[in-house]
Amino acid sequence: MPRTADVRPGRHRRRFTTLLAAVAAAVCAAGGTQAVAAPQADVNVAKNAGYESGLSNWTCSNGSGTTVTSPVHGGTSALKATPAGSDNAKCTQTVAVKPGATYRLSAYVQGAYVYLGASGTGTTDVSTWTTGGSSWQQLQTSFTAGPNTTSVTVYTHGWYGQAPYFADDISVFGPDGGGGTDPVPGIPATPTGLSVGTVTQSSVALSWNAAKDATGYTVYRDGAKAQTVSGTSATITGLSPATAYRFQVAATNATGESAKSAEVTGTTAPDGGSGGNPAVPKHAVTGYWQNFNNGAAVQKISDVPSQYDIIAVSFADATSTPGAVTFNLDTAGLNGYTVDQFKADIKAKQAAGKSVIISVGGEKGTVSVNDAASAANFANSVYALMQQYGFNGVDIDLENGLNPTYMSQALRSLSQKAGSGLVITMAPQTIDMQSTSGSYFKTALNIKDILTVVNMQYYNSGSMLGCDGKVYSQGSVDFLTALACIQLEGGLDPSQVGIGVPASTRGAGSGYVAPSVVNAALDCLTKGTGCGTFKPAKTYPALRGAMTWSTNWDATSGNAWSNTVGPHVHALP
Repeated sequence: MPRTADVRPGRHRRRFTTLLAAVAAAVCAAGGTQAVAAPQADVNVAKNAGYESGLSNWTCSNGSGTTVTSPVHGGTSALKATPAGSDNAKCTQTVAVKPGATYRLSAYVQGAYVYLGASGTGTTDVSTWTTGGSSWQQLQTSFTAGPNTTSVTVYTHGWYGQAPYFADDISVFGPDGGGGTDPVPGIPATPTGLSVGTVTQSSVALSWNAAKDATGYTVYRDGAKAQTVSGTSATITGLSPATAYRFQVAATNATGESAKSAEVTGTTAPDGGSGGNPAVPKHAVTGYWQNFNNGAAVQKISDVPSQYDIIAVSFADATSTPGAVTFNLDTAGLNGYTVDQFKADIKAKQAAGKSVIISVGGEKGTVSVNDAASAANFANSVYALMQQYGFNGVDIDLENGLNPTYMSQALRSLSQKAGSGLVITMAPQTIDMQSTSGSYFKTALNIKDILTVVNMQYYNSGSMLGCDGKVYSQGSVDFLTALACIQLEGGLDPSQVGIGVPASTRGAGSGYVAPSVVNAALDCLTKGTGCGTFKPAKTYPALRGAMTWSTNWDATSGNAWSNTVGPHVHALP
């Protein structure tokens, strides 16, 4: 949305004011009445800067642009532009500028590889870009108009082959070049549609409709300000279990704050106690336990070393009911391991503070959740397995694609059944996490408030892009760190990111790295040490940890992986 000018208070002293008055009196005495012009404030010279009037004043290549009502950064509309083929969805506007003046160019964008720039400046044309994310990011740069330049073209564009990008609240801030600016908006409209979403023992998620002329929102809890946000959703945390809270939301902009919305009530979930759901530690090691014999060491759950904090039982089996799964312990293949022993071993691990979850998918997994009915079947069947065997949660390891809408629906339904102790992990392939527009990445972001960790498989992969746009090959510390950076900067919390690698050369077709390389990658991401050629712009001390396929292949190699990586993970800051 357009922003009001930043008019700084004058610094004239009294003596100068007196002198100015004397000069004005002298002019009047001489028979003239000339007004002294005040300096003009800088303005946003972009028109329809928040796309509230559709694409008025904007031109998008090959019809690639449109306006949408969600997501928006401010107001009720934003630009959505879709690259296709050789077209990068460039949207432009020519703005009037004052020769020789400097302008600050900024925009809020969302999506992968979004660019903002200015051309025809008469001096040095500028551009800036971001690798992307699922939330709004502000791009900023500046340019100076040439001595004879009266107009400049500002633009946004995406990148070839990428998903649509979004842009909002464009600002070209500087002296008025003669074209004026958008009218200053009044106090925004009152938000409507406030509703309660997911609740936990300590939080309530809220969402509402965008309000006209809003650049931000204030959420009120029981009449007091609780949180300010720029978007149309918020999660209020720090609440008490089984307690009802009243919520309202007001829209804000530089002019002021709207009236509060209609009130809604959200009640937090009851405190069910920890029971068999131990808390996952701040830094955790995940290992997949094989419910089959493929040449790796055969194990009982009790054989899994204590370095593993999350044990993912691999795998659940599909049924004839769409979306539903079951579990069949391979007693024959596991040297007579019985169901009763299996259940008792799970309880013993939980008593030792470990989580045991059921993994769905794998290389040959055929579970499909692609509509509301199959989502319900998935949630119901996984919850039934949790009750039957005592599993703490579920791992999503679907390597043949998933539907983010209905898998998110299924996992939220499961969360409501299981409560706040539910452990949800994911193990996507590298290609699944290259962009926030991918189905796996979308799912992870959709359930971010209930997601435990994403342990991407950094193996059986071709070369991939890192967050810096460079190509990296598997089997190196750079491959681990540069690809993890995409998730860390793409919207996941560092505590939701883990590094997944094979435990030995026999654990995967390609991509094995020595445990020392895993530890170096963990140090690079959490402390900024041990990096290769790629070094992240910042550190992520809360990084969750590491994962391996599998505890069985680890045992085949004398538990060399867990004995090296486990203590290192648990000693992270």
